[in-house]
Amino acid sequence: MQRRASGVLLHVTSLPSRFGIGDFGPGARQFAQFLTQAAQSYWQILPLTPTSTYIGNSPYSSDSAFAVNPLLISPEQMVTDGWLDAADIESGYVQENPAVADYEGAEIYKDKLLRLAFERGRERLAGDPRFQSFCHDEVSWLDDYALFKAIKRRRGGAGWADWPAELRDRRADALDYVRQHETDEIEYIRFVQHLAVSQWRGLRRHLRENDIQVIGDMPIYVTEDSADVWANPKLFKLGPDKRPLLVAGVPPDYFSETGQRWGNPVYDWPVHEKTGFDWWLRRMGHNMELYDIIRLDHFRGFEAYWEIEAHEETAVRGRWVEAPGLALFKAMQRRFPSLPIIAENLGVITAEVRELMATFGFPGMKILQFAFGAEIAENRDAPHNYDRNQVAYTGTHDNNTTLGWARADEAGEDGKKALYAYLGREVTPEETPWELIRLVMASRAATAVTPMQDLLCLGEGARMNMPSVAKGNWSWRAVPDQFDHGLADRLRAMTEIFGRNH
Repeated sequence: MQRRASGVLLHVTSLPSRFGIGDFGPGARQFAQFLTQAAQSYWQILPLTPTSTYIGNSPYSSDSAFAVNPLLISPEQMVTDGWLDAADIESGYVQENPAVADYEGAEIYKDKLLRLAFERGRERLAGDPRFQSFCHDEVSWLDDYALFKAIKRRRGGAGWADWPAELRDRRADALDYVRQHETDEIEYIRFVQHLAVSQWRGLRRHLRENDIQVIGDMPIYVTEDSADVWANPKLFKLGPDKRPLLVAGVPPDYFSETGQRWGNPVYDWPVHEKTGFDWWLRRMGHNMELYDIIRLDHFRGFEAYWEIEAHEETAVRGRWVEAPGLALFKAMQRRFPSLPIIAENLGVITAEVRELMATFGFPGMKILQFAFGAEIAENRDAPHNYDRNQVAYTGTHDNNTTLGWARADEAGEDGKKALYAYLGREVTPEETPWELIRLVMASRAATAVTPMQDLLCLGEGARMNMPSVAKGNWSWRAVPDQFDHGLADRLRAMTEIFGRNH
């Protein structure tokens, strides 16, 4: 990422579509056309892994670190690929508000379509070498995931720690029984993953043809109720009942006075080291096949992580524990000579974390919304302090939109004064998004990324996520006419002025 370029942050679920949620279909290609017209080099997205309405639809809380979210499968593309007829997708779903993601409605509707396609396509699947090749190539995670999903459906959605002991503890005879009696469901889950990955690969080819690279997101932790923890319990700090003894989070910070208790089980790092970090190498290799560049979430947790006893209700009473990041990334470097990683280095960043990043040359992130205050001259997020090997953002998916930030005076009175002084004039909240876009585009950072909401000058209602708030997040969506030519031309002009065009 050393060449000077720029991109847009917009998750796939936020794309326009006819079916309640953004997907890999026509809306994605419309957005790719917008990026091309705007001379953008990168499309940054959030994790593609499955989401759940039971845990707030967060793409950072998934039942698999490897699977792709079935909600992202495009019905239109299923018709194009011959899995469905055009008439199959013309009725059955009514989209009430195209600007809000309808996770629950989309899940019900798409599951019906996928099961219809599976029933019709059984004979085709049996002789499809691409499907057989997919199942063979992805066996290291796909078989466990399909089995996990089949058991969960059989058990009414209960978490795996509540399953009967023989299933919870993966007794061979119990798993064989499920395989024999859930053959269709297991094959269906494999089929859905085949479709999801195939559609994503097709979209990736389209993006590459237009010289657009994808920046993907890889969370550091996995969810407790996931196929990953169920299939690999020794890799996590679990008790005899297979429940976490210790969970992950972060201490009190800018986002929360009580910190963030994420609740993910923490890794038993000595066990990972004994395996040569095999699970991590497989996970990184898998993500490198999905994305061109990987934003490694919560990078500081690879140097030291905040560990909280599972019974604690907040993250306040936790402790820092050292992690073997140096050994891990050396193992990755041996396996993958090129590690296209962006280190999400937000929060409490120590000299040790900076040294770990510098050892491998990983670029870090700079968030312009964090720059403005009484000490702006020394602030690491102020543009005059950026280095070339950095990725500059106006804000992230965890921030307010820039217009919302300006209207709410989140920077305080000192921050407002610093912003005006930095710009050389006072600006209205409505002018602020494009003023901040100009600052990150003009900065020395090799890469500049702007959330789509800031390009559109949208207020707080378009915010993607409010950390520590369980409900109401991840729902904003763009509508088709927002990818208009005038906006693309405006972004292209700024991209060319600051030398970030192709």
